[in-house]
Amino acid sequence: MPDSAALDSLLTTPLDALHRSLGAKMVPFAGYSMPVQYPLGVLKEHLHTRAAAGLFDVSHMGQADLVGDAIAVALESLVPGELQALKPGRIRYTQLLNDDGGIIDDLMIAKPVDGDINRVHLVVNAACKDKDYAVLQAGLPEAKLERKDDHALLALQGPEAVTVLSRLDTECASMPFMSLRPATINGVDVVISRCGYTGEDGFEISISAADADAVARTLLEQPEVEPIGLGARDSLRLESGLCLYGHDMDDETSPIEADLTWSIGKRRRAEGGFPGDARILKELHEGPSRLRVGLKPIGRAPAREGAVIEVPDGAAVGVVTSGGFGPTAEGPIAMGYVATEHAKPGTRLHLIVRGKALEADVVAMPFVPQRYYRGSK
Repeated sequence: MPDSAALDSLLTTPLDALHRSLGAKMVPFAGYSMPVQYPLGVLKEHLHTRAAAGLFDVSHMGQADLVGDAIAVALESLVPGELQALKPGRIRYTQLLNDDGGIIDDLMIAKPVDGDINRVHLVVNAACKDKDYAVLQAGLPEAKLERKDDHALLALQGPEAVTVLSRLDTECASMPFMSLRPATINGVDVVISRCGYTGEDGFEISISAADADAVARTLLEQPEVEPIGLGARDSLRLESGLCLYGHDMDDETSPIEADLTWSIGKRRRAEGGFPGDARILKELHEGPSRLRVGLKPIGRAPAREGAVIEVPDGAAVGVVTSGGFGPTAEGPIAMGYVATEHAKPGTRLHLIVRGKALEADVVAMPFVPQRYYRGSK
């Protein structure tokens, strides 16, 4: 446990008092004091999000606007995502890359609804935001980075999220997946995005810090909604096969190794023009030497991050990067990197846990079906 001085040095989100009033257990995370669970408990919070709607405080994430002439064109020099074809009000998932094609961070980039070609909205990971902003400013010195440190971010996730939010914003139900738009909730200006980190349908709500508590309380008053902490957020994203930066990818990992090839647009694959493109284009054509895979342990014992992955004859072929119990999957699940020749689903491997070899099969991800909204294009 961190000492009291370390705890006192942590940043807080605008919802800190609300978390404590709800009985949250607070822990250090990415330099912030964050709720890991509430009295409901991690297991029930996870299952509630899958069945109804969970409200997450993700205000620790970095929100910013990047402003400059034809900024989407310029930003393609730092990321492999197809940004020039991004339509107004749409969001693209991509990665900020270093010169070796390693992932500095993964992030969301959105084009404003008004189609302004000189501005994009960014959401980056909490632990990486200062590093990311420095890379963006160094790589795009003519652009202006406008940090939104005075904003909060809420995530409303689950199959009932649209029912809940529609009571407060009637237009949200028709929003396509990976889109955003300005709206009002109880007279408060917000920006609503249809996206999330659970594999469920849901929304993220960007809002001024001053208004965050009132809007969060309004959402929690809805009968379908429970507050959800970081513990369930992690098990939900693991079941959905989603990467956590600093665990399942880092600055030595390429998007191809991380099984994120789908996030690189066809034009970018043909043209390159982003950091590390020689390595990434080579991996696209020849295949990477290792690949992120899903792992399903045989039995009930979980394998955690750092567990060595071996073939049955004892040779090490990889390492687990995330692992634990999947409440919806009803058993232990993990993901990690293995040599590509061992990455085919159905391959039997051994996970070394406390000196014992646990049998596991390579399986396709996600571990449970993703239920993103696909009704509008």
